[in-house]
Amino acid sequence: MSEPTGFVPPPYPQDRLASLKATADALPGGVVDASIGTPVDPMPEVAAQALIDATRGATGYPPSIGSPGYRAAAAAWIDRRFGVAVTPAQVIACIGTKELVASLPHHLALRDPSRDTVLYPAVSYPTYAMGATLAGLRAVPVPVRDDWHLDLDAIDPADAARALILWCNDPANPTGACATPTEMVANIEWARSRGIIVASDECYAEFTYDASGAPSAPVTGLFAGLDGVLAVHSLSKRSNLAGLRAGFVAGDAELVQYLGEVRKHAGFMVPAPVQAAGAAALGDDVHVQEQQARYAARRARLTPVLAEHGFRSAGGPSTFYLWLASDRGEDGWQMAARLAETAGLLAAPGDLYGPAGAANARIALSLRDADIETVVARLTT
Repeated sequence: MSEPTGFVPPPYPQDRLASLKATADALPGGVVDASIGTPVDPMPEVAAQALIDATRGATGYPPSIGSPGYRAAAAAWIDRRFGVAVTPAQVIACIGTKELVASLPHHLALRDPSRDTVLYPAVSYPTYAMGATLAGLRAVPVPVRDDWHLDLDAIDPADAARALILWCNDPANPTGACATPTEMVANIEWARSRGIIVASDECYAEFTYDASGAPSAPVTGLFAGLDGVLAVHSLSKRSNLAGLRAGFVAGDAELVQYLGEVRKHAGFMVPAPVQAAGAAALGDDVHVQEQQARYAARRARLTPVLAEHGFRSAGGPSTFYLWLASDRGEDGWQMAARLAETAGLLAAPGDLYGPAGAANARIALSLRDADIETVVARLTT
């Protein structure tokens, strides 16, 4: 077979960590993998029971746009959590959110082929850029300020004129920074005035904390109104349902309806039992409060111990990630190597999230408490 002349997928970011993982795994007790933010805590019982109850009746195809119950539960949660009213018709289901993030540029470019650029934070989830690439569009990083917030003034006007989508992510992976409500509205208005659709990735909204580590009010792009805004949400983090793949997108009625129709043709479907579990989870806030407390406690336990070894927290207080900088002048790969060697801890070098993150490394706090204690013990002996 001839060599490909078109797109060749780059190595998947986490696949680049194999040698670091081997180093960490060589310690007695093995590796503690903090490179991926995969939930480890229990699925809420209310969701598990709903999943079981709905399974035997799931003999037919579920609606691609989401069941009425799932969409109503999502709309009710948005109203309860953000104080923003949306109708179930302004919500559609998605299979987790990664597939939505990856496919959104392609689907919106079909709707408006006059624009060919996707703007995304220069330090961010890699799928924002990859989604643009898979759609055959230009992926243009937006510089971030020292506080890791978007610097929209730094965008080349020529790029803004070609932009189809602006991705926002608040609270942000990997930095833990979060726009204020005023900043969020200003970002939306900047994009709206230029005819750019805002895709606001808010999957960490439930893990918005203040500087003291206490949960604080989340932000949403919907604060600026629904026109031209798509708020993207997932139950993977909120409710530890990553293995079920349940998410939704809400906002601009015309855009949501368009995406719903496209997704019907493409056959994107969240399984009916998963939708039942998601609806039940969205209706319960108690398990979320418990999870908020778990992550706050893990951050408080691990941060000072890391700081004693020159790994300083350099990001914001939100999400369940620690965004580290080195007091020893190390870059992200050097920090990750030292953590692997001394603590058996597998971290993600910051350049996995863009060249602007090269001086940093990310640790996910989605670790069991026993694993946190293992890392602490290794660093303090």
